[in-house]
Amino acid sequence: MIAASGLRWVLTALNALPVLYGLRSVVARDGALVDRIDHGLHVLMGVLMIAMVWPWGMGLPAGPQVGVFVAGALWFGCAGPLRAQSADRGRALLAALPHVLMMGAMAWMVAVMGSSPVSAGRGGGQAMDDMPGMQMTGSAGATTMGLTGTGQRLTAAVLAVLLVVVALRWLARAFDLARSAREAASGSATRSGAKAFGPACHAAMGLGMAAMFALLI
Repeated sequence: MIAASGLRWVLTALNALPVLYGLRSVVARDGALVDRIDHGLHVLMGVLMIAMVWPWGMGLPAGPQVGVFVAGALWFGCAGPLRAQSADRGRALLAALPHVLMMGAMAWMVAVMGSSPVSAGRGGGQAMDDMPGMQMTGSAGATTMGLTGTGQRLTAAVLAVLLVVVALRWLARAFDLARSAREAASGSATRSGAKAFGPACHAAMGLGMAAMFALLI
């Protein structure tokens, strides 16, 4: 999907951060099972997003990817409120919404990209031209494809804006935790500093996703 080599590496780096963080969290001995599932889904999402920006990734079947993202959206939408205390379920649902948004957005992106986008990464235009709502943009641009339908382009724009908003909120949260860790000198401060990596990685993934949606418009 991404034609510019430099942009490919930037997006790869943005998605590699949450992948590495998620892998570390999955194998952590003190992690709860539900938390490991959360991180495992983020790892899968990050890997699939990395694949999307490279030509070889365009040959992956769309169906399984949509299934992973839909399952992830359902998991985050249901698991958060269920495992929280009854008084905190509303807050837990609000905290889960950004994850639901990211999973749902990726499911939508894969779905609209069609079932056989492999030719896009190889410079072939015929298959892409036959995909509803998609068009080849040529190798001179930043991407090899783009949306053509007004509704789909508007949807991509709205999703890009929402992803930027949630990414900036995560980034602000990461800065707050890191600042607290610097100002205090205790074991809890160390834990706060470590917790800052989580929202920071989510912010990196959100910004990477927003860029990918913006490039489709």
